[in-house]
Amino acid sequence: MKRSVFLPALLLAVLTVLSAQDKPDALKLYRNGRDLDAIGRTQDAKASYYQAIEVCKQDLVANPKNMEAYTIGGWACIRLGLYKEAVDVCLEALKISPDSRITETLAEGYFYLGNYKESLKNMERYIDAAPKGERISTAYFFVGEIYRMNKQFNRADIAYSAAVYLEPAISLWWYRLGTVRETVGDKKGASEAYQRATRLKPDFKEANEGLSRVRT
Repeated sequence: MKRSVFLPALLLAVLTVLSAQDKPDALKLYRNGRDLDAIGRTQDAKASYYQAIEVCKQDLVANPKNMEAYTIGGWACIRLGLYKEAVDVCLEALKISPDSRITETLAEGYFYLGNYKESLKNMERYIDAAPKGERISTAYFFVGEIYRMNKQFNRADIAYSAAVYLEPAISLWWYRLGTVRETVGDKKGASEAYQRATRLKPDFKEANEGLSRVRT
């Protein structure tokens, strides 16, 4: 029987698929790290984030314009507290192409490094570019934090209000909203925000104390 000329090509295709399946997936590693963080397995989570970064580095060697690798690598750096590295990765990526996900990660990196001016500029850029982005509520929260720390309480109120409107199940965000409202003398608004925080987290000491203050 004559051997099929298609066999070598078919074998090559199968081997290519198997090779791709064996290759570690940076996004899966990152998400695994997040899941481990959520259940308190911090060291295992860190190991998964570091693995994700290594895979991203390999991907960038193969393709220096791989925006997914830059994006996931930046996320993993933030999770590990490697904020300077996250900023460097994001700045390098933005030389190649604008990407709203990278802009938001850059803004977070600057925030944790204490560069609030650059953080605010990039958070607002992200909000403008991706009004329905996955991290939009978080971006508003960071904007609120920056305005609060700069004592621009009315602006902070607007940003925090947007954050809790988009994602109402985070007690800390409601607490922060309560603090800025209390600061400007809006006791009714502060009481409402503190109540939302304590409903979500009944043992939230600071929120309960804030609620007692504004009810006095």
